[in-house]
Amino acid sequence: MPFTLPSRFKAFQYLSQGIGDRGIVGYNLKGPATHRMKKTDTKRQVTEAIAACQDKKAEEITILELEKNSGAFTDYFVVCSGTNPRQIQAIADEVELRLKQDGLYPAHIEGYRQAEWVLLDYVDFVVHVFAEKARRYYELERLWKSAKRLEPADLKTPTRRAAQKRPPTAAPKRKRA
Repeated sequence: MPFTLPSRFKAFQYLSQGIGDRGIVGYNLKGPATHRMKKTDTKRQVTEAIAACQDKKAEEITILELEKNSGAFTDYFVVCSGTNPRQIQAIADEVELRLKQDGLYPAHIEGYRQAEWVLLDYVDFVVHVFAEKARRYYELERLWKSAKRLEPADLKTPTRRAAQKRPPTAAPKRKRA
């Protein structure tokens, strides 16, 4: 069975028509899906997508931060693998569900039915869920080798509470002899 390559051009065709392979293209609460978010919002949403992948037991989760001057069309790639078509679809469904709860809808979804390579395009970041064979074939990490590899902990932004000064803790009491 040959792999189908989700192309950016094809994605733009779908966007201009307002349809994807799972129906009408959604909007986020802030406007059309092409609206760019603040960097902290993007990091938080990428972290949420990663958590969804981990909950569905995705393997080999990689985060790539793409450079501005590299001609990249997005800020982040989240790349992971599933072991079978049902798991690949479950990972994609969980990412979509978690981000919908946050008010963010994908601009485009491609490859869901074939479940070899599912692409969830959120404009500021793209989630790629691969079958193991397709991931080895396309090697996105090699194609985007200039991108910075990140760990999930690198994306976590300090919360307001953590950013505030904490009162100094009392020194431990010494035992008297």
